[in-house]
Amino acid sequence: MRRLLKWFAVATTIGMLFVLIGGALVTKTGSGMGCGRSWPLCHGQLIPSNITAELLIELSHRVVSGVVGLMVLILSIWAWKAIGHIRETKFLAIISFVFLVLQGLIGAAAVVWGQSDVVLALHFGISLISFAAVFLLTLFIFEVDKKFDVASVVLDRKMKFHIYGIISYCYIVVYTGALVRHKQASLACPSWPFCAQTRIFPTQLHEWVQMGHRLAAGLLFVWILIATIDAMKRYKRQPIIYWGWLIALILVSCQVATGALVVFTELNLYVALAHAFFISCLFGVLSYFVLLATRSKKEKEARHESNVIPSAVLK
Repeated sequence: MRRLLKWFAVATTIGMLFVLIGGALVTKTGSGMGCGRSWPLCHGQLIPSNITAELLIELSHRVVSGVVGLMVLILSIWAWKAIGHIRETKFLAIISFVFLVLQGLIGAAAVVWGQSDVVLALHFGISLISFAAVFLLTLFIFEVDKKFDVASVVLDRKMKFHIYGIISYCYIVVYTGALVRHKQASLACPSWPFCAQTRIFPTQLHEWVQMGHRLAAGLLFVWILIATIDAMKRYKRQPIIYWGWLIALILVSCQVATGALVVFTELNLYVALAHAFFISCLFGVLSYFVLLATRSKKEKEARHESNVIPSAVLK
């Protein structure tokens, strides 16, 4: 039974990635109104008569979101019963389902009544929180068999500052990226990294939205690079931290690269979807760091226990 729960948790996590990428696909292809002002039906019909590419994309996203939403509900209840003794399980179970329902309601409201670009930009970020909660639930399920053992992790204040600060800032960057999509400002600046070859600074709203996101993403890359260098210097004996930050650096590098390629390829769909995929994976890794930070031993406790972790790590 426990093995079945593991497989179901992995499948649900992958399903949440499909929901995130599907939402990005709807936005990138302008298919948000593919089913008209009707929800959950398409043009008020259970089986639409006039099939278009936009309708297929929007309807597929609704179906996938509905199926995955049911999977998240089942996983939340199942995890609550199976590993409810783990302190974070019930909280994550509630967050994963509630935020998935919330993003669905925002999407439905946008279809039926319309929403501003500022509100619609929250859609991806809310789905991202649900994905992170499902991802952590999956890790907890594996942790029961010590597949993910965090009992020996020791983090100092500086590393915890990096973790809490970067994930909070990353969420802001995600919002600015979603705002770029909903404002249709992805190609507002035809050059990279500057807005245009003949000038550095933006001159109108869409260019400011685009360049604001680029600046925010650039600062995120720099901050993760600093945290990674810190981890490589002081956490060599803690592979979860050492390799975790290296993975985060690779993901944010891919995020920056695909962001540039979006401009160079003039909004190639596959590149744009990869851009959404990498930020989703990065947020998942950062969420795991938050888990480590909340469960790590205190420095005094670690010093008192043994000398397994050298004092240089704890400075």
